Amino acid sequence: MRRSLAVALALAALCAQAQDLVGFSEDEKARILSHGPWPPNARHDPTNRVSGKPEAIALGERLFFEPRLSGTGSVLCATCHAPFRAFQDGRARAFGLEEVERNTPSLINVGQYRWYGWDGAHDSLWSQSVRPMLDPREMRATPAQVATVMRTRYARDYARAFGRSVPQDDEETLVDVGKALAAYQETLVSGRTPFDDFRDALERGDALAAARYPTAAQRGLALFVGKANCSACHAGPHFSNGEFAHSGLPPATGTAPADSGRLGGVRRLKASPYNLLSRFNDDRSKASAAITREAEPQERSIGEFRVPGLRNVALTAPYMHDGSVASLRDAVSHHAKPALSTREREDLVVFLRSLTETSQLR
Repeated sequence: MRRSLAVALALAALCAQAQDLVGFSEDEKARILSHGPWPPNARHDPTNRVSGKPEAIALGERLFFEPRLSGTGSVLCATCHAPFRAFQDGRARAFGLEEVERNTPSLINVGQYRWYGWDGAHDSLWSQSVRPMLDPREMRATPAQVATVMRTRYARDYARAFGRSVPQDDEETLVDVGKALAAYQETLVSGRTPFDDFRDALERGDALAAARYPTAAQRGLALFVGKANCSACHAGPHFSNGEFAHSGLPPATGTAPADSGRLGGVRRLKASPYNLLSRFNDDRSKASAAITREAEPQERSIGEFRVPGLRNVALTAPYMHDGSVASLRDAVSHHAKPALSTREREDLVVFLRSLTETSQLR
């Protein structure tokens, strides 16, 4: 008798929860479902012949924590991309050997992008991985130094990953280090989130499971795909359309030059010896180079920066390309204050927090 009563009370509670579901329109449901499923299927980069290869992934992970790849022997990839900080550094602006002008983006889900760097100055993850090694403010290495490290300390690991001995061409070796690092970074994929559980429940029509998602998060989600129109840029399962948008930040003041964003990025992309038009692209069809060939600098892209993915966004403050926005609440206010009420902004923050993988929520 008591058991039957307990079951009845539990069912009544679940039914009451189900009544708390926000009433999404069919159009809103379609937009919500477009943000999944998650996790994504593994993607292999055709421009990187060791993408997805276990031996290359293992080598890339070792090199990620190798300080001898820096000119001083004191800085490593993990200096700025610390695993315990969601593969970023928590600083407003990155600091390797010197401070730079931009924020360190998280490497979680980095394999989902099509452009790399805040300004898209690199068209592959391996090219982007080469950049900090050569930057005098970050790691301050040279191709010769990196190649020497590979020949003296990683010759066997390199042979297992690439199926050949370390090349005599220092620049080719440098690029292969970038490709091993990229193979490792492609494995950095975030886990499932409360939003994913809700999204999947909505897809299969499971109202009771969907009702476990907080009502405030549901209201925030309705704003995200509706009134606030966040999903116009933060689209798809990764919550980024992979392109560029104006930050909305005020122009730089003082003596520091304004950051030209995408305009300068395209110019650097075209000038890079490691872009997909170069001899280092492993895609024999060269179809992957089309986006690079077609990219042209345009004045209207001044101040545009890559739209970041929002998964694990609660772990990656401060925000924006220059780290000038301290908190998630500030980020929401920056983008949506004129259009949303105080409560609506709070609901949007609750929703954004629900994009953080469940194991990381406190």
